[in-house]
Amino acid sequence: MFAIGLAIVPILENVAGMSYEAALAISIIYLVTMLMGPLFGVPLVPGFITAGIPLFVIFLENFEPGPEAVQGIVALQITVAFIFLLFGITGLGKMIVTKLPNSLKAGILIGAGVAAVYGEIVEGGRLADTPVSLIIGALICLFVMFSQSFTRLYKTSKLAKVIGNFGIMSGISVAIIVGWISREYSAPTIEWGFVVPNFAEMWNYTPFVVGFPSIDIILMAVPTAFIAYIIAYGDIVVGTFLVDKAQKARPDEKIHLDLKNMHVLAFIRNMIHALLAPHPGLAGPIFTAGTATILERYKYGRKAMDSVYSGSISLIAAMLIATLLLPLVTLFQPVLPIALSLTLIITGYLCISIGFEQVTTQSERGVAGIMAIVLFTYGAAHALVAGFVLYFLIQKSNWLKEDTQEDDVKKVS
Repeated sequence: MFAIGLAIVPILENVAGMSYEAALAISIIYLVTMLMGPLFGVPLVPGFITAGIPLFVIFLENFEPGPEAVQGIVALQITVAFIFLLFGITGLGKMIVTKLPNSLKAGILIGAGVAAVYGEIVEGGRLADTPVSLIIGALICLFVMFSQSFTRLYKTSKLAKVIGNFGIMSGISVAIIVGWISREYSAPTIEWGFVVPNFAEMWNYTPFVVGFPSIDIILMAVPTAFIAYIIAYGDIVVGTFLVDKAQKARPDEKIHLDLKNMHVLAFIRNMIHALLAPHPGLAGPIFTAGTATILERYKYGRKAMDSVYSGSISLIAAMLIATLLLPLVTLFQPVLPIALSLTLIITGYLCISIGFEQVTTQSERGVAGIMAIVLFTYGAAHALVAGFVLYFLIQKSNWLKEDTQEDDVKKVS
C-alpha cells in the first residue's frame, strides 16, 4: 500500500520539476504528517484529495516546471488550508456543500473523472508508452473492484475474497509483473540499506528558496481550492459512513468523529506542507482505502484490533517504515508511473459513476455535462462560472424559489 503514496513522485518530477530525491523526501514528510490524524483524535486515516489530483495537475500546467510550478503548489495548498480553517470553524462547509446544486456537484466529479482517465489514454500518455501493462492492470482493477460477477465470486470463493481484500493492489501487482515481463518497465536495481531523506535537496523546493506566490497566483488558486474542498467534504461523508458501520459492530469503543477537529487538522497539515514540503496531492481528511482496511479489521473485535486509533497509527507507521527501506523503494522506483496511472483510472471511474448518480432530471444532466466539459478543458474558474450561470438559466423556474424538480423536456421515446 505504501507504493500508492509514492505514486505522487512522478507528478512532483514531471509537473513540478523536482528531483527524485526531493520528491521522495516530500513523500516521507507526508507520511509523518499523516500520523497527526490519530494523534489529534481523528479515527480516519488522512491522505490525498485523490479525486482532485487531475484538476490540480491542470491548474499546475499553467506554470513552468520548476520554481513557478512549486509556487503554484504552495498557493493552492495555502488556499486550501485557509478554506478548511474558515469553513470548519464557522460551519460554512456543511452549509455550502449541502446547498450546492446536485448538477454542479456532478459536473465537478464528472469533469475530474474525465480528466483523470483522459490524461492516461491521450496521445503521448501512459497508454501509448506501456499499453500491455496498463490495459491488463486497469481491467483487473475494474473487475475486482466493481464487477457484479466478482462480487458473487467474493461471497463464495476464499481465493476471490483474498484477492478482493487487496482492492486496487491486486491490479497494480499484476501490472507491475506484466510490465517487467513485457519489458515496458526496466528491471529494478535493488539496493540494500535504508533511505536517508535528502532534506537539503527538498529545501530547495520550498517557498523560502523559490519565493512565496504572488497575490495573483493565490487568486488563481481559489477556484481549484474551492473544488478541492467540495471533493474533500464528500470524502468526509464517506468516512463518516464507514465509521458508523464500524461503530455498530464494536459498541465496546466509542468512536468520536469531530468535524471541526478534522478541518483544523487539514489546515495544519496543508500549512506544514505548503511551507516545508509542497505536495500536489494536498492534505485531505481521509485516505479512503486505508481507512476502509482499518475499519474492516476493526469489526472483528478487540483481539483483532484493540482500538481504531492504534490501528490507524499501525498502518501509517508500517507505510512509513516501508518507505524508509531501500530495497522496497528501489524495487518499486521504475514502476511508480503504473501505480499512479491505475490510481487515477480507478479514481476517474469512481468520480464519473458517482457524478452520474447525483443527477436525475434532464436539465441537471445537461448542466452537469457542460460544466464537466468546461472543467476538463479550461479549469476550475471557468467551470464554476459556467455551472452557476447554466444552473440559474436552466434549472431555476423562479430565481427566488426552489429548483425545478421535473424535466422541462419530455423524454423522447
